[in-house]
Amino acid sequence: MNSVASYIVEWLSSYSVKSHTKGFVVGISGGVDSALTSTLCALTGKKVVVVNMPIRQTTAEYERAHQHILDLKNKFPNVESLEINLTDVFAAFSDKMPFNTEGELLAMANSRARLRMTTLYAIAQANNCIVAGTGNRIEDFGIGFFTKYGDGGVDISPIADLTKTQVFSLAKELNVIEAILIAKPTDGLWPDGRSDEEQIGATYPELEWAMDFRGEESQLSARETEVLKIYRSYNTANRHKMEPIPVCKLTEELKLTLI
Repeated sequence: MNSVASYIVEWLSSYSVKSHTKGFVVGISGGVDSALTSTLCALTGKKVVVVNMPIRQTTAEYERAHQHILDLKNKFPNVESLEINLTDVFAAFSDKMPFNTEGELLAMANSRARLRMTTLYAIAQANNCIVAGTGNRIEDFGIGFFTKYGDGGVDISPIADLTKTQVFSLAKELNVIEAILIAKPTDGLWPDGRSDEEQIGATYPELEWAMDFRGEESQLSARETEVLKIYRSYNTANRHKMEPIPVCKLTEELKLTLI
């Protein structure tokens, strides 16, 4: 096994033992991040529950998720799967909203992710497992490209120190199915199936460059300048996702007034 994979698998196993849990629950989107995460969890030999949770999903996304789950179960006897179609639940939730949901697409897209998070935690608690996150380094610590308390709501993050390029490389070494390896990355939250690049305006390799850039900006090309601007804009706007929740700290003198 690849040394990076071995390290992460050992880390996962150790965490599970320390937390006195039986294994892991992973939401499967049809993308490379969840495919790699679930494969690494499966390699621990511990119980792994992979969950497909379509909400008005595109056919391509659904099929990739389904194919990966079948492939994983064929390779690992410790993997079991659930398919929970949340479309009707999401529709009922949407109907209760006191605003025009068609005009608030981002709010409803994020609500999809939060509904899935709630589902994963219910399954995890019922099985004495922990929820394994699927975010990578660029999404989690660079541009904050995840839903707060949605796909960002997890117990552990096994691949969050890997760039997207590294995720693809490791997934290929671990024989993740070809359909996922060649698919354009997407968060699966939009009815038109738009890719991450279409939403962000830059590719993951470009964002990886921007995240590590420490050079002289006057020497950059027009495209590099544009990518750096995109990266910094997301990094600033989404800083609230990547830092601890602000706590109003009182002085001891103020606290004494409450006694």
